[in-house]
Amino acid sequence: MAIRVLLADDHCMVREGLRLFLEHDPELEIIAEARDGAEAVDITRHLHPDVILMDILMPIMDGISATATILAELPTIKIIVLTNVLEHSSVVRAVKAGASGYLLKDIQADELCSAIKAVLAGQVQLSPQVSAHLMREVQCPETSISISKNLTERESDVLRLLAQGHSNKDIARHLHVVEDTVKSHVRHILSKLGVQSRTQAALYATRLGWATPDPGGQHIL
Repeated sequence: MAIRVLLADDHCMVREGLRLFLEHDPELEIIAEARDGAEAVDITRHLHPDVILMDILMPIMDGISATATILAELPTIKIIVLTNVLEHSSVVRAVKAGASGYLLKDIQADELCSAIKAVLAGQVQLSPQVSAHLMREVQCPETSISISKNLTERESDVLRLLAQGHSNKDIARHLHVVEDTVKSHVRHILSKLGVQSRTQAALYATRLGWATPDPGGQHIL
């Protein structure tokens, strides 16, 4: 079954361009387009896409507010912020809103297709410049190490693999457990670390030295 994608961008030419090259991938299906954040929220409520490509600067409701609204109601939907905006506050707000990815619009078509599939599999997708901004938001090492001691050995294993970019299915296979067990571990990890998303948890683990970002690639964690 194809991955159902919603495009949310106020520029018609951007939406048309995205549709043009995404539709070349038989694993992806563009089910709708939204011209602003409010329309993205409304369409999502009715169509339940698998992944949303969300611009930030849109009229009526911006992309970050739309992301927060959607994920508060439908937390299983994956949202990738796709924008030209690289302001520190926007990056941080998007991740705190629950975005599974933050990519810049200069990304190559094949990389974007891969990113859509990766977030649906539970991976975090960040442009290198975005990762650099987010690292400054992670707690200081001393505090991180203290909190990390509250994780069980298995939770630590899961967090390391999560930070290395593995999906829940990959982690389950690696640890020889069922995927539901991994999902349970991830929920406990987020609770113990006091973060809201896999993205934040992955950055947390990177700050601990449990995963090293790849400075040359588009997809970091």
